[in-house]
Amino acid sequence: MNVILMPFLYFPEDKTEYIPAAISFTIFMILCVLAFRWIRKTSKKQEAATKELEERILRERQAEREAREKLQ
Repeated sequence: MNVILMPFLYFPEDKTEYIPAAISFTIFMILCVLAFRWIRKTSKKQEAATKELEERILRERQAEREAREKLQ
């Protein structure tokens, strides 16, 4: 089993070869965090807009019911 996986494993003797990987990992991690925060911020804005719309619709329905009750 180890013979099959051996070509995929590479641990360099010179540890400076890890530097580019660490830099790219850090960059992508920062971008992921920024994207996550942007998505959460946008989601909260959409949630607030939806909640306001829902409240407005409920107020309009209640006003229609009250108007119907007054006519009867």
